[in-house]
Amino acid sequence: MTAAYDGDEVGAALAARLAAVTFTDLHADAVTALLIDTVAGWAAEQGWRVYRRAASVLRLPPPMDHQHSVIDVAVARPGGLPLAIEVDHGHRKRTVQKLIEEGQAGRIPVLVRWGGRKTPETAVALILIALDVDQHPGGRFSRGPTRPPPPHSGAAPGEAVALPLDG
Repeated sequence: MTAAYDGDEVGAALAARLAAVTFTDLHADAVTALLIDTVAGWAAEQGWRVYRRAASVLRLPPPMDHQHSVIDVAVARPGGLPLAIEVDHGHRKRTVQKLIEEGQAGRIPVLVRWGGRKTPETAVALILIALDVDQHPGGRFSRGPTRPPPPHSGAAPGEAVALPLDG
């Protein structure tokens, strides 16, 4: 199934997919990896070619300036502009600069920022992933229900249930 998303539609569709992601008790690196997997899976489901850790147009700083930085997920879309997607917990100026340069090179730049902290204005599309539960001790994070809901009586909502009385 190939969708013809462009600009804001890409961000809205990806944001909707990421809104459904839940996790419990993960370290920051595992949260980032889960979100990258989700982004890549979403793009692949659209019928688009997905490249993880693809070369960016931005070169690394000296002394590594003969090499290019990498993009978390690059997406080639037939009939649409390519996507350059970064998933990040922090707000690094270099990440934003990389995405700005990707946009100048003709790609749709998207920053998926997770963690719920306030984010300064950026010149790129931004998808914020707030955490439902703040950081756990030990540097672990959760989003969504942390415990399964309690078992219910099986009665329909609003239906009265007789409770046994002792005594």
